[in-house]
Amino acid sequence: MLHMASNVLETSIAYLYDKECGFLLLYLMLYNCNSFLTLAPSFFSIEIYKHNKEERIARTWGTTARGLPYVEEAITNAGDWLIGGDLEVIEPIKYNDGLDQYRLSPSQLREEFARRNADAVFAFQLRNPVHNGHALLMTDTRRRLLEMGYKNPVLLLHPLGGFTKADDVPLSVRMKQHEKVLEEGVLNPESTVVAIFPSPMHYAGPTEVQWHAKARINAGANFYIVGRDPAGMGHPTEKRDLYDADHGKKVLSMAPGLERLNILPFKVAAYDTKHNKMNFFDPSRKEDFLFISGTKMRSLAKNRESPPDGFMCPGGWKVLVEYYDSLAPPEGSSKLREAVAA
Repeated sequence: MLHMASNVLETSIAYLYDKECGFLLLYLMLYNCNSFLTLAPSFFSIEIYKHNKEERIARTWGTTARGLPYVEEAITNAGDWLIGGDLEVIEPIKYNDGLDQYRLSPSQLREEFARRNADAVFAFQLRNPVHNGHALLMTDTRRRLLEMGYKNPVLLLHPLGGFTKADDVPLSVRMKQHEKVLEEGVLNPESTVVAIFPSPMHYAGPTEVQWHAKARINAGANFYIVGRDPAGMGHPTEKRDLYDADHGKKVLSMAPGLERLNILPFKVAAYDTKHNKMNFFDPSRKEDFLFISGTKMRSLAKNRESPPDGFMCPGGWKVLVEYYDSLAPPEGSSKLREAVAA
């Protein structure tokens, strides 16, 4: 079923009813892209219903507080009606942004796993650059699967490709950083498939993580790694997290439709100052561990400061520093603006 309100394709919509053909043609123009995707839902299966924004927001996010990133991006100014129907995809989407080779459909992913003779597929979603703590979680998961008797577990590294917050690292930069992680052997290219997950990020916590997990079943995964506060964020108006950090994995353990997916909660990883590397947190020597948040990581890169040795592969860190350098105004530009203003 198509529910245009979901904005999974992040589209603007124009539609035309063709009386002779008897169906509604939806022409979906994608942001940042010159391509069009034509979808043809059966006219008799079309659903049109009122867009109750308040109810939708409350049920999805558990709050109607102002400042929810996806709500402001895609819902607040959306129309008052929703349209749905069974779809036929006439032409695949091409973004022509140099990343289309990573936009693999679920069937293409299943074919790739079969080509690699994978007997287990474990999926890891992220919206941030891969640091060595992430890599530790992924490599340790593969080790655990081998111990369980699997012969060739394959990792699906599945970064989010849709809308993210303005302060998140853009997709093109993240994909370049992920390439360096593979090139430098932090993750094994032979047992890793990197593909873009086209969904936008809703930051809807336990509700959203069910979508993230179920979508990976379609892609052929039978194991899903879930961590602390999946799809979570800080409360937009209060100084606290919006969701309980453990609710996401608890919901996944009981959600309908996930019986075929094995949920793998992972241990917390942090920088071990005693061993100068990312390691699993040990409460018995908590004073030895340093937690480097995404905000802290971005701040270091913006200021051209180096993270602790062993936090991220050098090539991957260089990608981030170069990205933030590209955002900085040229030297002397502030003085020029002051002179013009005077």
